[in-house]
Amino acid sequence: MEYVLHVLVIAGIYVILAESLNLVVGFAGIPAMGHAAFSCIGAYTSALLALRFGVSPFLGMFAGAAAGGVLGLIVAYPALRLKGDYLALATFGAGVIVYNVAKNWMGLTRGPMGLPGIPTFRLGGLEVNSPWSYLVLVSVVAVLVVWACRNITSSTFGRNLTSVREDEIAAIALGKNTARLKLIAFVAGAFFAGIAGSLYAHYITFIDPSSFTMMESITILLMVIFGGMGSIAGSVVGAFVLVLLPELLRFVGLPSSVAGPLRQMMYGLLLVLLMLWRPQGILGKYRFR
Repeated sequence: MEYVLHVLVIAGIYVILAESLNLVVGFAGIPAMGHAAFSCIGAYTSALLALRFGVSPFLGMFAGAAAGGVLGLIVAYPALRLKGDYLALATFGAGVIVYNVAKNWMGLTRGPMGLPGIPTFRLGGLEVNSPWSYLVLVSVVAVLVVWACRNITSSTFGRNLTSVREDEIAAIALGKNTARLKLIAFVAGAFFAGIAGSLYAHYITFIDPSSFTMMESITILLMVIFGGMGSIAGSVVGAFVLVLLPELLRFVGLPSSVAGPLRQMMYGLLLVLLMLWRPQGILGKYRFR
């Protein structure tokens, strides 16, 4: 039972990551390829504040989200001056830089040795350390993030953002400040990704750079594409399917040396099939450009 709860907790964290990236890719049309960088900065910020200064994980979660938003602003301000493949490469490069900083700044992050003993969340005198209690916490945060994303995308701002995605030149002709719209969407996505990173750090109680590789960014992007870009419900479906599906391999009896590569092959096969038969994803409205 604890195994099932653990998988559901991880799925809930990925729902937050997929929704945050969907704001950037699905609604703003920004080809972001380094989203794991923002969950990385959120995780390390929250973990270091708790370990070195005794800051409450709840306050650390907001600090991690703010750090993710600030990093998003730093990355987006120059990167959004680029277009198409160049923009994708810029965000990819930002993810590589953050990963290498986490891996090599031994004095702060301990590099590949990671940060052990990260404290869990605590509500009053009750410590949130059981799978059941953490599932409740992650579910509440995930619902709040989904609700926030739905409100953002259904507002006037969201409709303007969608117009930018569909035809940026037409949006500019109508007097929309497209650069500002895309910048806000990018920062909001990075903010929510920081929350997911913090939740992950305090759940696992250990983080190291290997949890935030570029493969992680690609996995999150695949969840958005699989569920459907521009669909709030699609990101939820994509996150759950791509977290739960590989877990079925554990019951086939394959050795771990085979199960890992097979998981990546499964992701690739799903992406190829989607691009052939349903490019807009399961519940999506738009195709990945």
